[in-house]
Amino acid sequence: MSVELSAKYDPNQFERPSVTVDVVIFSLDKNELKVLLIKRLAPPFANMWAIPGSFVQIDESLEEAAVRALADETGVEDVYTEQLYTFGNPGRDPRTRVITVAYFALVPHDAIHHKAGRDASETGWFAISQLPSLAFDHAEIIEYAHTRLRYKLEYSSVGFQLLPDVFTLSELQKAYEIILEEPLDKRNFRRKILSAEILEETGEKKKEGEGRPAMLYRYREDAVAEVKTRRLFP
Repeated sequence: MSVELSAKYDPNQFERPSVTVDVVIFSLDKNELKVLLIKRLAPPFANMWAIPGSFVQIDESLEEAAVRALADETGVEDVYTEQLYTFGNPGRDPRTRVITVAYFALVPHDAIHHKAGRDASETGWFAISQLPSLAFDHAEIIEYAHTRLRYKLEYSSVGFQLLPDVFTLSELQKAYEIILEEPLDKRNFRRKILSAEILEETGEKKKEGEGRPAMLYRYREDAVAEVKTRRLFP
C-alpha cells in the first residue's frame, strides 16, 4: 500500500466481523464414527452441546487458533487437523457478526484423554447418527465435515489417522466401511489396498476370532500421501 493511499485509509470507517475457529474431532469407537463435543458453560446456547472452538486472537494464525481451541476446551493436543470450510451466514451467531473457519481432526479413540476446559462443563463422544441438539450452526458444520471425510477417502490416506499405529487389514477395511457407510468386498479390498503400496508388514500378528492370527500392518512413512484408494473399490 502506498503512503498516499494508506494516509487516506481509515479502518474505523468499516464494520469488522469477528472470526472464530471450530474443530470437528472424529474418531472410531465400537464400530461407529463419533464426534467429540463440549457442553457450553456461557450464553449463548448455555448448557447445549457444541463443537470445540474459539475466537481468533489478533496475533495468531487460524491454525494456531485451532490448536489452542482444542487444547483449551478439550485438553486434546498433537492430532491431525485440516482446514475444512468457512461458514459466514450473517445470523449464525446471536452475539455479533461472526465468521468461522472450520477444521476437522482425526484421532484414534484410545489416543487422547479429553477433559472439559474453562468454557465447557463437560466433553463427550457422540455417534454421528445420534447427535444431540447443537448450538449455532454446528449441525451443518458436522454434516459438511462428515461428507468431506467420506470424499477424502476416495483420494487420500486420511483414514489411517483414525487407526492405531498398527492394525490388521480387517480393522482397516472396517474403518473404511464405517465411514463410507457401505460394505466392501474383502478379497477385492485386500488385493487393491496392498497393490497401492502404502502399507508395510510389521512382522507381528494379532489373534482375530477363531481363525489364524492376522498380520499387523502400518502405514508406510515414505508412501505417497495422496492415494486413489477409494476408487479402487467400486
